[in-house]
Amino acid sequence: MDELIRISDRIVSNTNSDFERYLLYEIEWEDRLIGLTGARGVGKTTLMLQYLKKHSKSSRSWIYVSLDNFYFLKNRLFDFAEEFYLKGGRHLFIDEVHHYPHWSMDIKNLHDIYHDLKIVFSGSSALQIHKAEADLSRRAAIYNLHELSFREYLMLSGKYEGKVYSFEEVLKNHTEISLEITKGKSIIPWFNEYLSEGIYPFFKEAKGQYHERLNSVINIIIERDLQVLEKISYATVYKLKMLVALLADNVPYQVNITALSSKTGLSRDVLLRLLGALDRANLIKNIRLVGSSDGYLTKPDKIYMNNTSLLSSLHSGNVSIKETMRETFFMNQMCKSHVVKSAKEGDFKIDNRYLFEIGGRKKTFEQIADLPDSFIAADDLEVGYHNKIPLWLFGFMY
Repeated sequence: MDELIRISDRIVSNTNSDFERYLLYEIEWEDRLIGLTGARGVGKTTLMLQYLKKHSKSSRSWIYVSLDNFYFLKNRLFDFAEEFYLKGGRHLFIDEVHHYPHWSMDIKNLHDIYHDLKIVFSGSSALQIHKAEADLSRRAAIYNLHELSFREYLMLSGKYEGKVYSFEEVLKNHTEISLEITKGKSIIPWFNEYLSEGIYPFFKEAKGQYHERLNSVINIIIERDLQVLEKISYATVYKLKMLVALLADNVPYQVNITALSSKTGLSRDVLLRLLGALDRANLIKNIRLVGSSDGYLTKPDKIYMNNTSLLSSLHSGNVSIKETMRETFFMNQMCKSHVVKSAKEGDFKIDNRYLFEIGGRKKTFEQIADLPDSFIAADDLEVGYHNKIPLWLFGFMY
């Protein structure tokens, strides 16, 4: 345990707090059991460490451990936590829980036995906490850390510090907001940078290797996280990579399960299950038609890559993806806090009310004319008018 304490102290003390993600201030940290999920690379570990650095003050009642440490190959998490508690520990931060086979049962038992022990755990977004060995969904407050918003990218890159605007504010006051943000600056070039290489915080340190690092992250998600969590064979891992590559070259994919099954060699049931797993892992996003079921056995209407960096990295480059990049950005930013469905009348229906068409600055209302609560999210437009809203502004909502 002493070595784990030294590792924790060193990692926490070396943590940079210059930039903090939005979720740091949304979590109710006083809760006894907190679960933090999110895609690899979005900053879950950093968020935990930043909170520790602010509040632990080198106290021995706090510790950070990662369950991919070799220590936990030979020692039970429960035994470690019990020893930590008996030595005065009261705040246990556990990272990478999906690397430890009995994580949910050990955390459940610790929560039930030690009532003054506060536990924060993080893991892959592909975790199905309610289906784990011990169902923690009724005990834990679960938070998901989304990818960087355009606003956060501007802050982290030192280009601009702006406030958050609600969805309702964007719809009602977008002209005034856009004029304020774009005053004295051209926002479109920054937006295009963000779409390609600004979704994950590691862009700051990648130094020209952003897409290489992202490809490594994708491989780890498929080869390690999904293989463990979905209990899939090595042969299926290969087919899963093939599936992701096929989707990246055809998004938004108008779903034909029979054709996709034939190309990948996966049966219909296995294919639908893996599409759900890729969605939970934040590699793709399955978008269903308004009125359809959300169950994994119901095929999605369209499939997108989860965000524009993934699309930019994995697309083969044979055709232009500008239109798809627009839709992918809008979908990704809206999915953080809203229900996103595909619609027959337009591109997306938000919260079963607001209808959106996504396009360039010359996009017209022809397809959604006279429909209530209908809007255009327009790319290459700095300031909008009436119900035509600059696409980039939807990146200022968190």
